[in-house]
Amino acid sequence: MMGGGDVERLIQLLSRLPGLGPRSARRAALTLLRSPQTRLLPLAQAMEAAAKSVRTCHVCGTLDSSDPCSICADPARDRGLICVVETVGDLWALERSRLHPGTYQVLGGVLSALSGTGPDDLNTRSLMERVASGGVREVILALGATVEGATTAHWLQDRLADSGVTVTRVGHGVPIGGALDVLDDGTLAAALSARRPA
Repeated sequence: MMGGGDVERLIQLLSRLPGLGPRSARRAALTLLRSPQTRLLPLAQAMEAAAKSVRTCHVCGTLDSSDPCSICADPARDRGLICVVETVGDLWALERSRLHPGTYQVLGGVLSALSGTGPDDLNTRSLMERVASGGVREVILALGATVEGATTAHWLQDRLADSGVTVTRVGHGVPIGGALDVLDDGTLAAALSARRPA
């Protein structure tokens, strides 16, 4: 045991975070403990505040300190355009691009027989309610290019088929700067099938 029980507990908790193994957790703990007043205590206060105030938006399913979230409550957002994503992390990535003027729907996962995730496990009820209430022109399916993502996209397309709403998918294929000889067969197949006029 290094540094006593409190230090070990801090390291154990940090090592549970994605991307942090035991060695990275020890380095992070040392960094925090070397400057407790400027690093550790502000982090602990921010974590406590987030634990008390952050909740799931009842409209789209993202995490925010208000409900509805700041995106759903923004009057400048195009409510006729809904982008469906798997996780809150995916929503954050799209928001960083500043390219989507509409709102979102966070599913909280994708259909997966292996992990036992079925339709009832996904956050789709509020999406269907939003579409049924009218005003939605297009639903963009921004799901991963995996078997589970494709299965979920097809399932959602079937569910939305009679709604009169246009359902689109984000493009998949050759990334900018990507060389063809290093891409896998699935990526090449998606790129060829999604080709468009030059």
